[in-house]
Amino acid sequence: MYKKHILKNGLRVILISMPKSLAATFLVLVEAGSKYENKEINGISHFLEHMCFKGTKKRPSALAISSEMESLGAVYNAFTGNEATGYFAKVGADKIDNALDIISDMYINPLFEEKEIEKEKGVIIEEINMYEDLPMRKVHENLTELVYGDQPAGWPIAGKKEGVLAINRERLINYRKNHYVPGATTIVVAGDFNEKQMLKKIEKVFGVIPKSLKSGKNKVTEVQSKPMVSLETKKSDQTHLVLGFRSFDTFDKRRYILGVLCDILGGGMSSRLFQKVREELGAAYYVNCGNSAYTDHGLLAISAGVDNTKVEIVIKAILGEINKIKKTEISKAELDKSKNHIIGRLMIGLETSDAVAEFYGDQEIFKEKILTPEQLIKKIKSVSAKDIKKVANDIFKNSGLNLALIGPFENKTQFERGFSL
Repeated sequence: MYKKHILKNGLRVILISMPKSLAATFLVLVEAGSKYENKEINGISHFLEHMCFKGTKKRPSALAISSEMESLGAVYNAFTGNEATGYFAKVGADKIDNALDIISDMYINPLFEEKEIEKEKGVIIEEINMYEDLPMRKVHENLTELVYGDQPAGWPIAGKKEGVLAINRERLINYRKNHYVPGATTIVVAGDFNEKQMLKKIEKVFGVIPKSLKSGKNKVTEVQSKPMVSLETKKSDQTHLVLGFRSFDTFDKRRYILGVLCDILGGGMSSRLFQKVREELGAAYYVNCGNSAYTDHGLLAISAGVDNTKVEIVIKAILGEINKIKKTEISKAELDKSKNHIIGRLMIGLETSDAVAEFYGDQEIFKEKILTPEQLIKKIKSVSAKDIKKVANDIFKNSGLNLALIGPFENKTQFERGFSL
């Protein structure tokens, strides 16, 4: 069971007791991501995340931080998304105080040395280059650009190379000042620890940070009237494609129905799309479905890596399965199987302290309202076949249909022709 505390400065603390757990996780989440950026500083949220590992007042170098982390046997990292950035360390339960000390130091006291900023530009550009060479990942970035266009939701999280080169110390400091504030920060600790002592230590370290106003983000604009296609030409032995549909934000109650719908379509090896595209057509190694729900928009994506000669056949097959689920209610057996699959993966996934910390932290940072696993399972179990059919008809429309491809094709006209539900 979790306990929530709010410090006087507005910082939120979630403590989750996991008795007898051998490991514990300390996680800091802050409302700072690419959707909080403007065009001039696109990529700065991600750049800032990198710089927090480059040295602090107490630990003046990246080596000092990494050496201390590794001397604890820690698993540690950070991540930046569209709407949040996170820093975490997973350690033996007896070393959770050390994790608190290091992560808090990185969050509160980064140095931002000029020479390190200049070096890190090269690192991040190479990270961008790496993504360019991973079409399985890059095609999702192309999809968001197609769907949302020239607004923060459509920009890459890591930014563009020219933008990365323009980031400087002043911009980093100003961005951090505007977003890394107590009221936009959530700390999550999961594992076997003394809760009262942990809360006191967090209050001592984080409670002294003064309150300040948080800069907001612009609401996503969604405009689409007909299907859209994006093609990136790349010589390859396989075409990576994503069919994307505008869906629901994280506050929409239909998101639980959408989760079951996604699982039915592409959640496992017995899912409809896996059976159709891989087992029947033999056209792909992977095919899956997932929904990304943000605070003011959502995007359902069906992705596959496809034989270059069967791309159009696969697209037609996916659209065919979507139309089937729109027209005919699924059977009780298929519905129950999907629910059990989701619930089983949820429970297995929450066996570790880092997964538990992320489960509670993500809900708190985005919604400030938490469902326990038991409450979430109840929501999943309540989904009906009628719900699935209705939601399928709500989102699977030509006015929300998009396709992004990366493969050895020169002209997207062949994919635009007849592309509709």
